Amino acid sequence: MTRKVLVAVAALSIVAVVAAAGVRAQVPAATPASPTFNKDVAPILYKNCTNCHRPGEIAPMSLLSYTDARPWAKSIATRVARGTMPPWHADPAYGEFLNDRRLSDADKDTIARWVAAGAPEGDAKDLPAQPKYADGWMIGQPDVVLSMQEDYPLPADGEVKYQYFEVPTNFTEDKWVQAFEVRPGNRAVVHHVIVYTRPPAQPRPPQTAASTPAAQPAPRPAPLFEFADNMEIPPGQTGGKQLPPEQRKPVGPNDRPMPRTLGPSVGAYVPGMPLRVYPEGTATRLRAGSTLVFQMHYTPTGKPTTDRTSIGLIFAKAPPKIELRGTVLANGALHIPAGAADQRIDAEMTINQNVMLWSVLPHTHVRGKRWEYQAIYPDGRTETILSVPKYDFEWQTDYIYKEPLKLPKGTKIHATAWYDNSANNPSNPDPTKDVWWGDQTWEEMMFTGLTYSLDPPPAPTAANK
Repeated sequence: MTRKVLVAVAALSIVAVVAAAGVRAQVPAATPASPTFNKDVAPILYKNCTNCHRPGEIAPMSLLSYTDARPWAKSIATRVARGTMPPWHADPAYGEFLNDRRLSDADKDTIARWVAAGAPEGDAKDLPAQPKYADGWMIGQPDVVLSMQEDYPLPADGEVKYQYFEVPTNFTEDKWVQAFEVRPGNRAVVHHVIVYTRPPAQPRPPQTAASTPAAQPAPRPAPLFEFADNMEIPPGQTGGKQLPPEQRKPVGPNDRPMPRTLGPSVGAYVPGMPLRVYPEGTATRLRAGSTLVFQMHYTPTGKPTTDRTSIGLIFAKAPPKIELRGTVLANGALHIPAGAADQRIDAEMTINQNVMLWSVLPHTHVRGKRWEYQAIYPDGRTETILSVPKYDFEWQTDYIYKEPLKLPKGTKIHATAWYDNSANNPSNPDPTKDVWWGDQTWEEMMFTGLTYSLDPPPAPTAANK
């Protein structure tokens, strides 16, 4: 072979090598495999969704298996992208919460890519074990279950007043409640439940002899919470003074009227919030011999039925370091004019002792649209401690702080709620009517439940021992 031919062959070889290298350089990198249900999506659902989305629970469908989830794939992706599922309504700019249900951006992206790829099932060996749930209980197996003592009959229609059912506990010693879950016997008719406790009656002190001078009463300490004026519920409405006898509705044969006294609440159920698990080292006290009083709000559904609601309790193994308590901030004097699209209602309390605020539960009915809470400190600072820009009556939340808020003596908690009583609110029962406080869903409330603890008294020092 001549030198010219060798040079030409070598040149062609070099061109071929370079060209091949160029072709290889232009080949796109291998794309990651599309997510599958078994490997990628099921772990997200098991962690965030199946507590509710499983047979017998409050969600409308189960997501425990691929067969369950596949028909809902597009709906899941849409709701996750919008942020409506898992439901969470607090503005992330204000506060951090233990029970924040929002998915991470990575989890949202995984679900979106899974659906875009046709929602493949994947290899069966990649599927993790399904989470184990106590039969019928999201908190795990309760230490005790206490139930209404009757199957209460409900009519097909009409207004059902609040009914009150007494359930004895028969506890011979104080109990410390670490977790509770309220389970309606018939969710279709149960609007909400508050389980109050009524401690046993205390024996009266012996009568002082007439000749003995009466002891001077000790001065009353300032109340722990002082509420702003003009927030009382008007007479005849929930919590107000009783109407005169001639104006009272007669007690019907199926009525279970409110007892004369109600103590603190030990648990509650509202749409979206049937339970609470308290942090380790905290609990609420249930006194020995207490009677539970189930306050039941029923809504007929068009056919006669019955209900027997229960509460499950898990007890702390030892007395807690911190006793949790509850109180209410409400404005019972609310008035929402007909047609008002953005009616503002305020409520305020002053705290007269150092406290720790653990959680805030906003509650309105179907006209409620948003909430905001401020702490106004003794030094004049104002801090937004919770904002709920899109309140949802169908999914209410007790917002539990990651770190409880320290509120020094003299702090004010100011709550503001806005209501839409206009025709633009599709849930509004009647935009032509003014609205006041009332029990029923077509009436309204401006109610906040607060969970708090008291600061322990200061330890004695050498100077004051």
